[in-house]
Amino acid sequence: MKRTNRSSKGLVNTEELGRAIRRRREELGLSLRDVAAKTSVSASTLSRIENGTGKPDADNIARLTAWLDVPMERILSGRDPQTVEESKAVVYYPQEPVPEIVEAHLRADRNLTPETAAALSELFRVAYTQFSKSAGDKSSRKRR
Repeated sequence: MKRTNRSSKGLVNTEELGRAIRRRREELGLSLRDVAAKTSVSASTLSRIENGTGKPDADNIARLTAWLDVPMERILSGRDPQTVEESKAVVYYPQEPVPEIVEAHLRADRNLTPETAAALSELFRVAYTQFSKSAGDKSSRKRR
């Protein structure tokens, strides 16, 4: 029987957390030190989490999910897509950005491979960013 790293992972989905931190940090143009100052989580811990080698403690998870404005349940899923037959509900907060919600739903879709879900998520994120900003710009230009 072939074993993967996923089977040994605990209750904290560090891949999800690391991806979310890096994405938000890059969207805001922040360095690891900037995020460390805002979250009280050290830059070295943030780096390890982003790279998938860090195991954050409960306090750091709480600080980071608060900064990310995502439900802690998404990070504490502990679910292995290889062994879970039923899809669980995707948990999100209403104030969460739409691309984050869409990404969570795509990853939860059992009909999509993780690579396909990531590609579709990125495609949606780019389109959403482009059209949501350009829609506001176009309407303000027309009013002139």
